[in-house]
Amino acid sequence: MVSGKFEDIRPYNEAEIPAAMHRIACSKEFALLASFVFPDRPTEEVAREVMGYKTVREFQLGVMYHANKQILGRSTTGFTYSGIERLTPEKSYLFVSNHRDIMLDASLMQNILTDNGFDTCEITFGENLMRGELVIDVGKSNKMFKVARPGKNAREFYKNSLLLSEYIRQTLVEKRQSVWIAQRNGRTKDGKDRTDQGIIKMFGMSETKDRIASLAELNIVPVAISYEWESCDVLKAIELYERRRGPYTKKPGEDLNSILTGITQQKGRVHLAFCEPLTAAHLRNLPNTTANEFHKQVASLLDKRICSAYRLTPNNFIAHDLRSGKDTYREMYGKEEKAAFVRHMSGLARFEGEYDTKELRDILLGIYANPIDSKRLFEK
Repeated sequence: MVSGKFEDIRPYNEAEIPAAMHRIACSKEFALLASFVFPDRPTEEVAREVMGYKTVREFQLGVMYHANKQILGRSTTGFTYSGIERLTPEKSYLFVSNHRDIMLDASLMQNILTDNGFDTCEITFGENLMRGELVIDVGKSNKMFKVARPGKNAREFYKNSLLLSEYIRQTLVEKRQSVWIAQRNGRTKDGKDRTDQGIIKMFGMSETKDRIASLAELNIVPVAISYEWESCDVLKAIELYERRRGPYTKKPGEDLNSILTGITQQKGRVHLAFCEPLTAAHLRNLPNTTANEFHKQVASLLDKRICSAYRLTPNNFIAHDLRSGKDTYREMYGKEEKAAFVRHMSGLARFEGEYDTKELRDILLGIYANPIDSKRLFEK
């Protein structure tokens, strides 16, 4: 049983589902939600079905699974995965994933787990996104748990980190539920998937006696998700551009815009790879050094597996050649593929006068080109 100290962050339990389903079905946004997930069914029929759900699993299989199917059908040309054979349904895992899309990285993985006989996992969800009754009800009914922002001071940051660490460990070890968490705070904006060593430190805060045993108990599985057309690529490029010029403040509705753009934007081919899990043997092979250096080494081990498993597409090679002004990877793409990518880049012209479009173009190219450099770095 998960302790009451997690009341503020935990997902809904089964007893809370019926009331949440009623609120969802009666919300003013439900008609739009229902028309997207079930375009061929009357809203009233869908509402009656949703109000009849009594469990998390019924909601996930009845709504969220089909929502993911709609997203894949409308905005991708293929969804593949690899590495599921490394896992067993009888175990619980801590999936540490690169983070390219606010919602889809974890949500699409749920369908893979379901299709292969695994239980779905709990998912971290930033408190900045847990706003509005419908979002909260859908999120908490979908096994999402709240992650607090870093905190205003060191004491608050430590308190929040320890609470998160304890919740993750109890979920994995006592509830026997897998957990998804991003490798860093926020999405990768520049195409460089790197694990924050602070995340590794946080994992171990809930069990400090033996740092190797502490991490090994969590059954960490690195996960790499790749989008042929990067989710929110232009929005990310603009944010990186503005960050070069000073502190960046999110605009009202920016997170919601990113969520909706990620869902509707054409993503081409999408691939998700479950990498080799970290074991006690892997951790023992790391040099015996200070705690901070150990966390750094574990993060680097995750990075190597994630970057090596990232599925490159012609867009990555085209961007690398355009950025370098060379034709190093000319054998990796065709004329039509390059023409399509150049057309996509030409959309930056609409920002002429507002931004230095030459610099913006270089940033956007970097988002696609950097995964090649990361892969090469870790393959040395």
